[in-house]
Amino acid sequence: MEELRKLEKVQRMIKFMDSKNLLTSSSSNSSNRFLANLFLFLLSDSVLEEASLWLTQDLLTKEENSGFEQKVVGNALPCCDQIKEYSFSQSCNENMAMVGLDSMQRANSTLEDFCRSYFMFHGLDVSKPQSIFKYLPILSFTESYIYQLDKWNENLLPTSTNAESVSGGKDEEATQFLVSYSNDPIKPLVTLLERKDLLTERITEELRHGVEYWALERKLCFALINGEEILVEDVMKAIHLKSFDYRVLNLLLYQLRGAMPEELHMEFLSISEFLVEVSDDLYDYEDDVLENNFNILRMFVRIYGASIAPSMLAKCISEAEDKYKTLLESLDPQLSLSYRKRCEEATREGGQVSEHPLGAWTIPTVIVDEEMYRSKVKSDTS
Repeated sequence: MEELRKLEKVQRMIKFMDSKNLLTSSSSNSSNRFLANLFLFLLSDSVLEEASLWLTQDLLTKEENSGFEQKVVGNALPCCDQIKEYSFSQSCNENMAMVGLDSMQRANSTLEDFCRSYFMFHGLDVSKPQSIFKYLPILSFTESYIYQLDKWNENLLPTSTNAESVSGGKDEEATQFLVSYSNDPIKPLVTLLERKDLLTERITEELRHGVEYWALERKLCFALINGEEILVEDVMKAIHLKSFDYRVLNLLLYQLRGAMPEELHMEFLSISEFLVEVSDDLYDYEDDVLENNFNILRMFVRIYGASIAPSMLAKCISEAEDKYKTLLESLDPQLSLSYRKRCEEATREGGQVSEHPLGAWTIPTVIVDEEMYRSKVKSDTS
């Protein structure tokens, strides 16, 4: 199989050289193969970078291949950097799945919640399968891709003061991938959305917010584990950025429908997302301590101390709730009622019964010494 691939590449190179009049009619097959192999070995100068497009044609779909050929015909070739990015992304695809099954499964609950909570803001009936499946492929792929990057990012975080650094962390594959795409990890997703005419400046910005969140998460969690200073500004920025994927999905749904974003809805949902993220952090607090994941309560304990942190967090929640109530009253009455019902459903499904739409606010017992807690849990389970 490997020999067949090599032969196919040689044949493509010969075809390319012939199109550029680099071969003579008197050239023998053996000399043509020699030149083709030589060019493949020396694939680096500006002419041969153009040839790399020919070598990767088989990796494109027919639709994409047609678009590439149109660009080649008019000498409107991508620049060298674009060719290198494309070729490198293809080589990554050969060695690893860009989106794994585990990430798709993890994304599934988010997609279900998004459909049930956000479709109403688009006038879509979530009880009708055609409303979901019409938009599901793009939404599902996008969320799964984000979960893939999020998983790799979390795998780079140490879980104790003795944990390895990023260069030799828990997931070497994740390290390799993120180092390779350290400047632009969302580039493949951006390129796909752009080709589908779905990319907007606002979607790009939200995806950049995701990259910023992952960087902040690494920064804050490393600082926490190493006893370094943590700024409340960074923490509040991170918790607000954390729901970027919901905003990306929401903006994509507007694009898929050919509609403009409704700013009041976006503002309301942003506050709702903040409260949901805080609620999730309180629910996942112990697990986040064990895994050294970003968690607003963990950060507040470091900044304010174990005795003051709960009250400071309660203050943030109260301020957000006030804004939430004001914006909720500004919505269309039927939409407001539908969203209240959805929140009540989600609360019941989470095992809570509460007058508050997002459930009762229960702040867990603060873990003062996280390293001791991790060691105890580890010894109890070993």
